[in-house]
Amino acid sequence: MSTTVKEVQIGDVGAKAALHSDEGKMTLNVGPSHPTTHGVLRLMMELDGDLITRCEPVLGYLHRGDEKIAENMTYNQFVPYTDRLDYLAPLANNVAYAITVEKLAGIELPERCEAIRVLVCEMARISSHLLGMGVFGMDAGAWTPFMYTFTEREKLYSLFEELTGARFTTSYTRIGGVARDLPDGWLPKVEKFVDELPKAIEEVEKLLTRNRIFLDRTEGIGTISKEDAIAFGITGPNLRASGVDLDLRKDKPYSGYEKYDFDVPIGTRGDCYDRYLVRIEEVRQSILIIKQVIASMPKGLWYAEDAKKIFAPPKDKIMTSMEELIQNFMIVTEGPQVPPGEVYFEAENPKGALGFYLVSKGGGVPYRLKIRAPSFCNLSILEKLVPGHMLSDITVILGSLDFVMGECDR
Repeated sequence: MSTTVKEVQIGDVGAKAALHSDEGKMTLNVGPSHPTTHGVLRLMMELDGDLITRCEPVLGYLHRGDEKIAENMTYNQFVPYTDRLDYLAPLANNVAYAITVEKLAGIELPERCEAIRVLVCEMARISSHLLGMGVFGMDAGAWTPFMYTFTEREKLYSLFEELTGARFTTSYTRIGGVARDLPDGWLPKVEKFVDELPKAIEEVEKLLTRNRIFLDRTEGIGTISKEDAIAFGITGPNLRASGVDLDLRKDKPYSGYEKYDFDVPIGTRGDCYDRYLVRIEEVRQSILIIKQVIASMPKGLWYAEDAKKIFAPPKDKIMTSMEELIQNFMIVTEGPQVPPGEVYFEAENPKGALGFYLVSKGGGVPYRLKIRAPSFCNLSILEKLVPGHMLSDITVILGSLDFVMGECDR
């Protein structure tokens, strides 16, 4: 019995492999409980030997119904749920959600509040990329870089704890401001951290960037063309690694990002190696932004004082003024009073563009909320990207995409 033979291009290298249709193929499930899939992602794959001929990503194992939950709680009560989207960068999730509600409510924030938000967002970006790069190294077989990146990330978590009271799920942002002002002596500690971080990044680069094994595992593997990246809705470092110059902090600035000078790293080939290089450089650019924020940190309030039906008054006023006590009671029980309407806003999060589409019928509870999760969109290309690669390339491709399943399944 004869078999037909097809040719499949492997990555961007141009190598060819013969695939036997109908005979000798094996179906393999990778995940949902597998370290390779970085959570509860299931890949249904068809193999011809070690060569992947088909890959179907299956999501939904972590579905929690965040968008429906939002319809049954006040705007501030939903802030902790945003922590659990990209749980490697909860501070950035908080900010993106709060800005969405504030746009609908027409709230103008003081400069200090916006500067604090930029500061915590860039710290969250560094935290997310540190873990992403360390785990990516492990996916390619290198353990030591992870120890360097995780050590630095622990220092960040100590700073987060001092600022927000929590290390992991911070819930720091409020509609109309942030939960509290910066603690005394906190900014010098942040400055000390960003001054020392480049040394650790250099160590990681020494271990990976010119490592022959790492190069062989990542160069020409998982190549995403500029056209495919745009067509599949990919955003963030994965999009920029494919040569698309798009960063919402530059192109649609929010929270005062236009005040700060930084570069947007762009890749040329769009392979796993480029995605690693883009994230390395993004950490350096975040350090630059943080230093500028600290140097120019404005004085003043950390919340919109005139948003009386939105932001709860400070505790000392609640305890001493009947008007503020009633105001706080109404905000806690009924929620911030947001006018009817609909709005969409997306922020440049570490994983890509995190968007919130919000519909309000007035009052303190959203009528509808839709979350545009960057990890979900970034994974959409797997069905096209993976076929033609070897089974051993799967770990590297997934690691380079740097996704979070809590954000995918919402």
